[in-house]
Amino acid sequence: MKRVVITGAGTINALGQDVPSTLQAMREGRCGISDLEFQDVERLSIRIGGQVKGYEPEEAFNRQQLALFDRFTQFTLIAAREAIGQSGLEFTGALAAKTGVVLGNSGGGMTTLDENYRSVYEHGKNRVHPFVVPKLMNNAAASHVSMEFNLKGPSFTVSTACASSNHAMAQAFQLVHGGASPVMITGGSESMLCFGGVKAWEGLRVMSKDACRPFSANRNGMVQGEGAGIFVFEEYEHARARGAEILAEVAGFAMSSDAADIVMPSKQGAARAIQGALEDARINPEEVGYINAHGTGTAANDKTESAAVADVFGPHADRLMISSTKSMHGHLIGGTGAVELLACIMALRDGVVAPTIGYEEPDPECALDVVPNVARDAEINVALSNAFAFGGLNAVLALKKAA
Repeated sequence: MKRVVITGAGTINALGQDVPSTLQAMREGRCGISDLEFQDVERLSIRIGGQVKGYEPEEAFNRQQLALFDRFTQFTLIAAREAIGQSGLEFTGALAAKTGVVLGNSGGGMTTLDENYRSVYEHGKNRVHPFVVPKLMNNAAASHVSMEFNLKGPSFTVSTACASSNHAMAQAFQLVHGGASPVMITGGSESMLCFGGVKAWEGLRVMSKDACRPFSANRNGMVQGEGAGIFVFEEYEHARARGAEILAEVAGFAMSSDAADIVMPSKQGAARAIQGALEDARINPEEVGYINAHGTGTAANDKTESAAVADVFGPHADRLMISSTKSMHGHLIGGTGAVELLACIMALRDGVVAPTIGYEEPDPECALDVVPNVARDAEINVALSNAFAFGGLNAVLALKKAA
């Protein structure tokens, strides 16, 4: 089996339109959640989100491209350009033939759907643009990344709600780890911040109207975000031979299904995924220094995740740092695990643990070190990234410091 390392990272999200600005915001504990700005927002009861502000699509894409690219695809390509640029890779010949793309996404082209439903139902138009289907399909972003960078290997999209990115990165890891591909482009994206997207989530009654406060006793719900996180997963010897900078090593992963409830999380399911990731990576629980939590800010998720961590780590749970960066950038649904992986890389590479901001009151059912409000300097050698989705689908990645 091959060792798998990360040699490139890219992002655009509410905290920043590249990796350096995003990590700086995480270090500062800056909140990217603000008032939403789009058509018909006044008809919503939820009017805040981790929206990407100050973004000009015309600066990144030409008119013909914008006719084909939903907002989630645009975000993916911007992040992919940064990640592949950092990696220094050029895809030609045999490398292009074996390199592929595995991305996570849940909502697909939600803004395209919203615009075209409005056009047909509200404005009474009888025709839509001929590119609506290729623009809104969930695999659009993966396809356009493959085309822009000449990637001819295995390429597909994984859709498992809030665990989509972690599941996608796990599949990319497997392809490199097993020797099928020397390099894979992976991560995820989402852009559901439009009238229809937010209105649907309002119906679940899990959204906060004012702030995301994971693990705080007065938390009152999640806050949606948007954006993308893209990474270059590369076989270790391949990266070393070309002198590439290694950001972190992907050591293992695990997946589990609660098989219990469509929306309520299960402690047992989450714990099995965490334990499985440790076993797959051959890591002792005591080696883990940081966990990027799923940490949505809902009452059920946070206490269930805290209980799962306590069960797996026992006494070591009290020595772990666990934070939710959703408090800063919001919940990107299918893209969230990808943006959160940046916090794990920052902890491993830079020795900075991102905080859980908005934390105001201790909750006895979340009695862990949640790195409240202020980032912390610490030597971290092993980190986990948790993702627990509606449908009871869990995916946990284990990462090690580059060596």
